[in-house]
Amino acid sequence: MAATNDVTLCYAAKAGWFNASWPSIKPKRCRSFSVIASASNQGSLEMISGKKVNGIRHVHEAPNVRTKINSHDDELVVKQSQQPDNSPLRACLLGRFVEDRFVYRQTFSIRSYEIGPDKTATMETLMNLLQETALNHVTSSGLAGNGFGATREMSLRKLIWVVTRIHIQVQRYSSWGDVVEIDTWVDASGKNAMRRDWIIRDYRTQDIITRATSTWVIMNRETRRLSKIPEQVRQEVLPFYLNTFAIDKEKTDVGKIDKLTDQTAGRIRSGLAPRWSDMDANQHVNNVKYIGWILESVPIHVLEDYNMTSMTLEYRRECRQSNLLESLTSTTASVTEDSNNNNKNKNSHNHNSSNNRKADLEYTHLLRMQADKAEIIRARSEWQSKDEH
Repeated sequence: MAATNDVTLCYAAKAGWFNASWPSIKPKRCRSFSVIASASNQGSLEMISGKKVNGIRHVHEAPNVRTKINSHDDELVVKQSQQPDNSPLRACLLGRFVEDRFVYRQTFSIRSYEIGPDKTATMETLMNLLQETALNHVTSSGLAGNGFGATREMSLRKLIWVVTRIHIQVQRYSSWGDVVEIDTWVDASGKNAMRRDWIIRDYRTQDIITRATSTWVIMNRETRRLSKIPEQVRQEVLPFYLNTFAIDKEKTDVGKIDKLTDQTAGRIRSGLAPRWSDMDANQHVNNVKYIGWILESVPIHVLEDYNMTSMTLEYRRECRQSNLLESLTSTTASVTEDSNNNNKNKNSHNHNSSNNRKADLEYTHLLRMQADKAEIIRARSEWQSKDEH
């Protein structure tokens, strides 16, 4: 029998592949090692001691070291050489406060599972990154209680934050592998609500590619009823308020979203069922999940040939896993730049297109309970042709 590679025998022994017909060969003791690849230097293997750094906080990370693996007899020797310190980059990936600690900034890389068929980030991806940055803002500020983004005083009173409205404007969608930098901050919105804004930049060029604003209110997590902001909670968050707007007031979408019915909807998709994985720590469907169901009733050619440049979501009630849903969509505008007559008749909210151009298409959406037709969320979206965007 030809000589057998020691490593092959080692793996075969562990897997139980030996049989009686094989010569009696005593495999050498196996030694195990692990190497983590780093995208920062794709031509070599890198060992990073610690946890993930892509938008996730972790306790410890050793300096970046490059490994060279040599084989000497029956041993695998790992030689390490010190590399330049990347502390500023690591700090950036972990998130940090800027602007006198009023603004929280975090950096993310767009991963392969966060892109759509056109290899760019999806609207759901953007919303998830916004939510992640917001939660990390609360945690890093030292305010976090034992709830999902709730402060300590809120946790004591069994209160949670719930979003009532989000408006997002997208100038450009990032591609797979791009790095984005997200800023977020909060401010008061009336007497019993809080406004949270975000700006997303391309990390390399520092161009602003997305702006978003949202309104949040407080709900009792047991009774599921809305509550006024207790004075103790107000005093907790007041030092973090920043009177700055990500989207100019005259450009944000504050217009009423019309209710769709069976008669006014152009397309209806029924039988949408929330899964267990769609639930969040507040025991209801995560607000980002609604976007996918809304898009289920959008014509496929629109999804393929157009980019969503603006979306407004108006949340009306919670949704649980046991609920079956229906998605309704109706065209509310089809405008080109030279259609002056139609432009005059468009509602005031249409001038806020994220790239300062008129939308090619505009849709109104409704997500509702299939059983009793109760509204869950109203939405409006604007789209531009990918050939023009």
